[in-house]
Amino acid sequence: MRRPRELSLRARLVLTSVLALTAGLAAGGVLLVAVLNFGLLRAVNAEALDTARGVAKLVDQGQLAEPIPVNAAMQVQVIDAQGRVLSISAGADRLIPMLHADELRGMGDGEVREIPGSRVGLDGDARVVMVTAGPPTDPVRVLVARSTSDLTQGVHILRVTLLIMFPLLVGALWLVLWRVLGAALSPVDALRSGAEEITGGTRAGRLPVPESRDEIHRLAVTLNGMLHRLDAAQARQRAFVADAAHELRSPLTNMRTELEVSQRLPDTDWNALADDLLTDVDRLSRLVDDMLLLARADDAAPGRVVAAPFREVDLGAVVGDVTARYPTVGYVRPAAPVTITGEPDALGRVVANLLDNAVRHAKSRICVEVRADAAYRWITVTDDGPGIPEADRERVFDRFTRLDDARARDAGGSGLGLAIVRELARRHGGTVTLSDAAPGLRVDVRLPAIR
Repeated sequence: MRRPRELSLRARLVLTSVLALTAGLAAGGVLLVAVLNFGLLRAVNAEALDTARGVAKLVDQGQLAEPIPVNAAMQVQVIDAQGRVLSISAGADRLIPMLHADELRGMGDGEVREIPGSRVGLDGDARVVMVTAGPPTDPVRVLVARSTSDLTQGVHILRVTLLIMFPLLVGALWLVLWRVLGAALSPVDALRSGAEEITGGTRAGRLPVPESRDEIHRLAVTLNGMLHRLDAAQARQRAFVADAAHELRSPLTNMRTELEVSQRLPDTDWNALADDLLTDVDRLSRLVDDMLLLARADDAAPGRVVAAPFREVDLGAVVGDVTARYPTVGYVRPAAPVTITGEPDALGRVVANLLDNAVRHAKSRICVEVRADAAYRWITVTDDGPGIPEADRERVFDRFTRLDDARARDAGGSGLGLAIVRELARRHGGTVTLSDAAPGLRVDVRLPAIR
């Protein structure tokens, strides 16, 4: 069975808003009618009570006229204690009181009774008020009946008006909300269309940004930023794969060529060939290890330091062990132990990569220095080579970057050394900066003493 088609966001918002407004308007209409009816009844009671007190005052003063003058919506009777009618207004019954004996029994001054208007010749229902007058020895009661037909008619007109106007108002609200929400959601539809075009390849990787400075504008800016980062990551990934394939192809090609040549030569020196193959295998192993290290760094969340088996080590001793493998490198050993919380193998890798880079470019002098202050430990490597132009000092930390593309790859390295140095320094919470050594290059690695 097919699922029913779901309503669009615009339709759901309009429906929800109209239902809420309809409920609010209906409750308001009911409350309005109830309040108006209550107010009119209070007015009728007050009018009847004022009339009854006025007639009672005339009775007390002995100035009561016959018939009692009142408006056409009222009738007045003055009755004695035995229920006999003494005085009436025009149209009132002279023989039968407007309230029965059981209705009069226990009724206090100012109380109101509601009776059918037909009993006293009035339209609709009537509200009857009783007030006591006369001397205490011979009291009389003044009864005033006020018709509520005009009140009922007014409330009925209001109710009919609301019933007629209510559907029209709801329809107008539906139309207005449909248009307003359509205009408000048009940027969202533009974002959706832009995303479809980007997915289909018919549009550049940017979404349209609305002019309004609202939440949708901020959403579009955020999405464009995300698309920019995705494009950059995709470009880096393509470049990384292409460069990695190229780097791996070179030693593999050398190994294949050496093996093919050896197969065709009857007097091949297999020991020498094995040494050459081991050299290429070592180069492949170093390249694979470097790429795995950087791949693990890419898997980590941005800004998060990768967990490592850190422990307290003597940085001077670690650097000294590495520099001992480079006979041409001068090392300024610190006078006292320089301790740091870190990973010894990673710190040694940092120094080795920097020295490999310096050996390839230095003319005659390479110097390594370790120093410390209260919060940081420093490793400084300087050489007297050609240096790096200031405009390229950030680019050399990119993977597979070589400033001298004309050099052979065997001499120039894989282009991952400085990228690994920065990643390992970042893992320790440190930084790497390049500067001029006049002449040559100076590399400063700053590491916090404690992690």
